[in-house]
Amino acid sequence: MQLQRPSSLEDFVALSHKPGARVLAGGTELVPLLRDGLVTAETLLEIRDVVPKGVRAEFVAQSHKLVIGGATTLAELERDAEIPEVLREACRLAASPQLRNMGTVAGNLLQATRCWYWRLKVPCWLHGGDVCHARQGQHREHAIFGNDQCASAHPSDIAAALLTLNTRIRTDRRELPLAELYRLPTDDNRETTTLEPGELILELEADMPQRSTYLKAMDRKRWAFALVGVAAARFDDGLRLALAGVAPIPWVLSDNGALDTATPLPGTAYKVELARALVRRATGQVSD
Repeated sequence: MQLQRPSSLEDFVALSHKPGARVLAGGTELVPLLRDGLVTAETLLEIRDVVPKGVRAEFVAQSHKLVIGGATTLAELERDAEIPEVLREACRLAASPQLRNMGTVAGNLLQATRCWYWRLKVPCWLHGGDVCHARQGQHREHAIFGNDQCASAHPSDIAAALLTLNTRIRTDRRELPLAELYRLPTDDNRETTTLEPGELILELEADMPQRSTYLKAMDRKRWAFALVGVAAARFDDGLRLALAGVAPIPWVLSDNGALDTATPLPGTAYKVELARALVRRATGQVSD
């Protein structure tokens, strides 16, 4: 395996077309996947000199927005007083201090599922098989939405927070709403993001809310993946809600009543009531 450090976006684009090339940022996601044989790589492209880092404020059409470099770490976002509370708290609760100091915001958005069937390389539906083993097997931590084919749960707290901030992302090829970065997998395409091979997230542009919060239910008090995470942000035009840990992708909640459309498995029915309670608390916090 080779390590390459492109010094510019042009260098990265040229190297990204090499067979077996993988992007390396903080490494908190990729390294465990390589170790466990879930992904392979012939070349690692270390992108610290390619992807912007840091936060800046901009005023666009009389709206206050934050532009966040894709290489900004979770620890840097957590410490920045200009960052909305929903994102700061999501970063604080996402992982241990060591991981927050290494993990980047762009990498966090692209996390793979924590489903143990997928992680153990069982030939499940997401791996190209015919059956989602979680549906018939152990699935306490799995999905209550979008789980017709795959019951895995997306682990990113940060993605839920950014969805409530009406975030747009800029890649080296296009701009798109964060919500369009994700897709439910289908028989024809079992990917859960719409990124093309070699496409690189460069920056994120987020709205500034009046008030916001992030609440998270975990099996431990600290640094565990969300059983249910609830992000809430209030704007002039109303309340925005998004959930973590409840679907194969980060899940936008249109309103409180949308929880009535959940399709839990027997072992995940508790998540619906857990989400109801957290949504009530979060809504109350941003409405005071």
